[in-house]
Amino acid sequence: MNSDDEVFAAERARLLGLAYRILSSYADAEDVVQEAWIRWQGVDHETIDRPAAYLTTVTTRLALDRARTIARRRERYVGPWLPEPIALEHTPEDHVEMAESLTLGFLMLLDRLSPTERAVWLLAEVFGEPYALIATAVDKSEAACRQIATRARRRLREERPAPPQDLDPRLLRKLLAAVSAGDLESTLELLDADVVLISDGGPDHHAARHPVVGAERVARLAINLARRGEVTALQEVTINGAAALVVEIDSVMPLVLTGEQHDDKITRIYLLLNDDKLGGLYAHPAIT
Repeated sequence: MNSDDEVFAAERARLLGLAYRILSSYADAEDVVQEAWIRWQGVDHETIDRPAAYLTTVTTRLALDRARTIARRRERYVGPWLPEPIALEHTPEDHVEMAESLTLGFLMLLDRLSPTERAVWLLAEVFGEPYALIATAVDKSEAACRQIATRARRRLREERPAPPQDLDPRLLRKLLAAVSAGDLESTLELLDADVVLISDGGPDHHAARHPVVGAERVARLAINLARRGEVTALQEVTINGAAALVVEIDSVMPLVLTGEQHDDKITRIYLLLNDDKLGGLYAHPAIT
């Protein structure tokens, strides 16, 4: 590996993390970073004073271009949409913004911002980039970027004032056991009164077409869904820094069950059944 390749290799995990947060799609983020690599191979490296800044700018621009493609795909998407999960554990070295910004819940929150707002906030708050670089990356003035970051920061703080508690994998197992047994009372004991269930089945699997809200509705829906098949394999994993279960139904259909909790009650349930979104579970990507 020559020195220029080593420069890119040293930045790759950071670039992948940036693209993934902007796009909430591991497959698309990989494509963006691969395109950034091709761009890097095609430039005169001696003319680049700060390779990391150059690669950050290129990756941001490519991700924003890809975001437009994703927006068109999302218009045709069947049912609720969840980010693509990735097999990722947080480390003690991760600062709070870095770790929180990779959780499924926060990625869904970021998705409510425009792609440019997302990129500006991430570059400023998570990656600590100077506004001069951010302005170049998103093709806006520094003053405009500061305003965008302020608005995005305010919106995110209003909608998610504090990160949720770490999800206890035992709570997930209890939920799966209660639902599989058709035990409504035990299921309700595990759920917050205002629990929200979001199920992403994509075009090939049946799932609730809208988020389901409220313990009684969520419990009855989950039990009805569980009656359609038998759990034949179960694996405990960590995705996006949170506990999750990969559940095999009737030896065929895998699904991912995860969520959020508060005070020993499950407040949000994320159910992923779309096979096309599960590649990141097995890639174990190097991502920051």
